[in-house]
Parts: sequence; structure tokens; C-alpha cells
Amino acid sequence: MSKEKTQIVRGACPLDCPDTCSWEVTVENGRATDLRGTRDHPFTRGNLCVKVNRYLEQMAAPDRLLYPMRRAGAKGEGRFERITWDEALTEIAEKLGAISKTHGAEAILPYYGTGTLGFIQGIEGGGQRFWNAIGATRHLPNICSIAGTLGAKFSVGTGFAMDPETLPHAKLIILWGTNPLSCGNHIWRFITEARRNGAHVITIDPIRTRSAAQVDEHLPILPGTDAALALGLLHVVVGQGAEDTAFLKQHTVGWEEFRQRILDYPPSRVAEITGIPEGRIVALGERLASTRPTAIRLGIGMQRHSGGGTAVRTIMAIPGVTGDWQHLGGGATYSTGGVFPGNTQALVRPDLSPPGTRGLKMTQLGESLLSVGDPPIQALFVYAANPVTSTPHQHKVRQGLARDDLFTVVVEHFQTDTADYADILLPSTMQPEHADIHNAYGHLYLMWNEPAVAPPGECLPHSEIFRRLARTMGLNEPCLYDSDEELAEALLDSDDPALEGVTLEALKREGWLRLNLADPFMPLERGLKTPSGKIEFLSHAAEQAGHDPLPTYVPPKEVADPDLAKRYPLALVSPGNHYFLNSSFANNPTLRKQAGPITVSLHPDDASARGLADGNRVRVFNDRGGFDAEIHVSDIVQPGIAASDKGHWPKLLEAENNINITVDDRGSDMGGGAVYHDNRVEIEAAP
Repeated sequence: MSKEKTQIVRGACPLDCPDTCSWEVTVENGRATDLRGTRDHPFTRGNLCVKVNRYLEQMAAPDRLLYPMRRAGAKGEGRFERITWDEALTEIAEKLGAISKTHGAEAILPYYGTGTLGFIQGIEGGGQRFWNAIGATRHLPNICSIAGTLGAKFSVGTGFAMDPETLPHAKLIILWGTNPLSCGNHIWRFITEARRNGAHVITIDPIRTRSAAQVDEHLPILPGTDAALALGLLHVVVGQGAEDTAFLKQHTVGWEEFRQRILDYPPSRVAEITGIPEGRIVALGERLASTRPTAIRLGIGMQRHSGGGTAVRTIMAIPGVTGDWQHLGGGATYSTGGVFPGNTQALVRPDLSPPGTRGLKMTQLGESLLSVGDPPIQALFVYAANPVTSTPHQHKVRQGLARDDLFTVVVEHFQTDTADYADILLPSTMQPEHADIHNAYGHLYLMWNEPAVAPPGECLPHSEIFRRLARTMGLNEPCLYDSDEELAEALLDSDDPALEGVTLEALKREGWLRLNLADPFMPLERGLKTPSGKIEFLSHAAEQAGHDPLPTYVPPKEVADPDLAKRYPLALVSPGNHYFLNSSFANNPTLRKQAGPITVSLHPDDASARGLADGNRVRVFNDRGGFDAEIHVSDIVQPGIAASDKGHWPKLLEAENNINITVDDRGSDMGGGAVYHDNRVEIEAAP
């Protein structure tokens, strides 16, 4: 009998999480039999989350898509018949060619999300080159973090973030709008170490999350009022004369102007805005004034409201006032992604796109499909995304996808709600079945994902799908046929010192490499990429972009609207589910069972006023639509706030709608980002 052949293949988790874990796949006779976190990776340290522990099970799921298919029923009905890849690619090529000839290439809209964050298979992969080369409408990926990214840029520039691995040195840690125990748990190890060293840990969040329940103190804040709280805390710092004058003089601009703005937000005023008692604001301000180093970890969710970009800008200014940026374990982190200096221009090739090509925001997909003209969208190509589940104004999205004259291609692992509307449905590989390269937005490591097993059925990587489609369309641009390795090498072709020694060969050999930065990384050593080269409290760039030149408070549009509050008195927030990642894994039977039914949490006072009891079936609604849920009566939320997890597939719910049917598709203050947490509703007993 032949001996079994066993391999350990290193890779990386592809999903939308700051931790971007390094993992190892055990392969026995060509079959993946085990998956675990890489033990020697300094951030992963052998641990994967409850979701990703099911990844191999998800790969082998009986309902996984394995072959190309063509729609055989009405749009949205979800009936398909199997076809060959040649048939699928030929039909797609002919449709795109005819649409381009008749309406122009801008009538074609690619739509891609964060189903994978890989540079090869994800949002900046070879697909971007293809769309640029044919002149398609540019997809503007504004749904996730753009408001906060732009806000942070106005204060501290790009790539300016504290190293999360320095957290054990902090004496005060503020988890601002983040729930790491459910959404990026690996940082908790560093938080725990800091607590052993005497750190005080505070969570600022509208919900008493798993993380908030474990820290020293939880400040329940009204959604969208974070900037006001930041200014109120700084008011206390300034009142105690605790600003770092030497740091301010050397490293900042606009301090005197910002100081006057801070004085406009005394704790008494901030208490009225945020719903946090004045005494607690003063107590945290005093702690902030006296504790060095202080570390602030911001969550992506806290900037998903009308003033989200300004909120991040204002919070990122706090360490500039206290001088924490100069201390090991001090500063703030929104995203470390900007520290990575990869050559994305060489990877994406924006020069291939005709000058003046229009762009459409992904948050407004429904509006784009229903209302955009000159030319109207005639073809939609969706990959690494599930917009029916995840995009605002769900009713509009469904209406747009149901258009008989819209040709839709969906590339997927499973038959999602979005896939049900496809004309052509294509099966794609999952992470252990293709090559990719990953950075992170929660640490400073770069990783190579080596293919571990052969794809099942006829699944293909995104990069190969676009190479084959380019060939079928007869496109002559040579870079459209670059291999996955050539795409990775283009990304790494940078003269930035942070990538010195970081080669594809070394990544393949080691599996992961830390960026060539000082260890520990102190952002001041790398410099600030602002116009002045300093922290900018007064930003002319912000002013030129139509924003207040100083950090300030921009009220949430719906949450702070007294007239709307009369009709819809509850502010609805949509945190991440502990068992799903966005809409990934929401069809996994084990994880669905652990997650339980879709629920909405409501304070006992609000439930009593509506005659509702724990476990009742309720309708959550506003003018845009409604969804059904099971009520969870609990003081994890304050009166006036409701909370319901995102990610549930509508088709797996009784009423076939989820929370996004209530969310508007208007934009935030910066970049037009999504406003999931700026949403008013009412709740009543379900019919």
C-alpha cells in the first residue's frame, strides 16, 4: 500500500477583516484536510476565528457552484441550466461587445466588493486592468471605509497609524466603535497583555458588545456623535493644561485655531449631544489628560454616518494634542493599510482607462441601474460581492437587477440572492485553490497565498476568468494576459524602503514578511504625508474639498433629525455578526444555527412602550421598507436605540428582506461613504 503524501501549504485568509490571518492548509493526497492559523506569525499566532475555522467545510459544501450556468427562469427566480465555459465566455463577450458598440463602453458597469481582499483576485486585481482596457464605467468602492480614510488623511496623511503590536505598552486603551472579540479578535491578545501591565481599557460604542462587556468601562454613545465626544474630551485636556506644547509646536499646524474650536464643546454640551453623562465625559477626559501612552483603536463601523469622515479626522487629532504619537504604545489606528507602499498603479493600470471615464458609487447601485443615463447601464458584472444582501436601499437594488434589458453576470461560490438575478452565473475558486498576495489593515505583514489544492468542478480564479474573457473578446493589450505571479511582481515593484527585501520569491519561501519598517514601528519616523508634513488641525486641503478647515462635529442626518424622530423614534445600528463576515458564511448551516434567527435588540423601556416582549416577532420599518426579526429585550442598548446584525441572506429569512432594506443610499460627508448607522426606524408587532 502506498504511503499517504502530506503537505503543509501556507496561505492567508482573504476576508474583510483587519487581522488578515496567516494560515496553513494540511493537504493529504491532494485533499485539504485541516486548516489552522500559522503559529509563528506574530499577529495570527496559531489562532483563527469561529468563522474561518469553518472555511474547509465551506469549500466542500454540497451547494457550492461548480459549473457555468445560464438563466432558465425569470430574473430573481434562481433557475439555471448548466453550460460550458466556452458558451459562457462567448455569450458574455458578444453581449459586452454589442453593448459597447451600440451604447459605448460606459454602459458596462463592473461591481466588486470585499469578498476577497487579495491584490490578485480581489478589488485591485487583474479585473481592474480588463475594465480599464475596454473603457467600462469606473466602479467607485465607497461602501466600506472611504469616509474615515479621507478624514484621517486630512489630519495625519496616508500611512500614518500606530503599530497594533505596541499596544502592550499603552496605559490607556480606547476601543472606539470596534468590537474586536467578534470582528478581528487577534488584537485582544495585545490588549490583554496591556491590562496585565496595568492598562485601563475603555469601549465607546452604542452597543454593549462582547468586547464592551469585557473591558474596564463602557461608554454608550448615541450613533454618529463621536466627533462631539472627541472634542469634549479635548476640552477637559485643555482645561487641565495637559496639552503637549512642545509636540504641538514641532509637529502640528493650526493649534491655536483648533484650540478655539475645542473650547466650543464643554462637557455639558457634549453630554446633551452624545447621551453620555457629563461626569463620565469629564472622568475620561481627566484620565486622557494624565495617562501616557494612550492608544486609540477606531472601528470601521463608527464612520458609517453623515459625519463619519469628520469624526475620524477629529479623533485622529487627539494624539496630536496629547503628544501620544511620540510614545511607544501611543497614538491611534484606523487602518494600517496605507502603510503598505505597493505599486497599485502598475497593478491596476488606470492609464488604460480613457480620460474622463465616469465613475459610479457602489453604495448607489440601485439608483445607478434605475436612473443613470447617457448611457444607461446595460451590463452589470458582479464579483466578490453580494449587493442584494449588503448594499443600501435593498428595494432599489432588487428593482434595478430585475430589469429585463440588463445583462448581468455574477461570479460566485454560492447561489446568493444576487446570483438569482444573473443571466450568466460563473463558479469561482476559493482561497486554497488559487494564488494571491495580501496586506492587512490591522497589522504590518504582507502574505503570499499559495494554491494548496486543485479547484473542484470547473471553478476558475477571477484572474483567469478575466484572461479568458479578454482572449475571447480579442483584446490586444499585453498586460491583460499577465500571470498571477507577474501581477504580484508588478505590485511589489516599488522603490519605497518599506518593501526593500520583500520579493515574491521571499514571500513564497516564508509565507509572510513584515514590511521593512522599524520594529517597533513608530509612525513619526516614517514622516507625515500631509501637505505641510505635520499633523494638520487646520487643513487647507479639507477646506478646498468643501469641508470645515478644522476638526469639528457634523451631526448625523437622520439620527439627529427631530422631525424624523417623531415618525421613526429609534436609531437603528447594524453591527457585524459574530458568526458571519459581511454576508460570507451566512449560508453555512453550522454557523447559521450558532448565530440563531435575525434579531433586533431593544431597551426594556422601548419594548414596554410598544407592548413587546422578549422573543416576539416584530416588524422593523421606515419609508424605505421593512424586515421581520425576533425581538431581544436587553439593556445592551440605551433607550432610543435598536441594533440588528448585518449579513443575513434575505432568501434565507422568512420575510426575504434584511436590515439594508431600511438603509438609505445617500452618502457620508467624505467620499460618499455608506450611512448604515445613520438610520431611523420604528418597530411594531409583526402581522
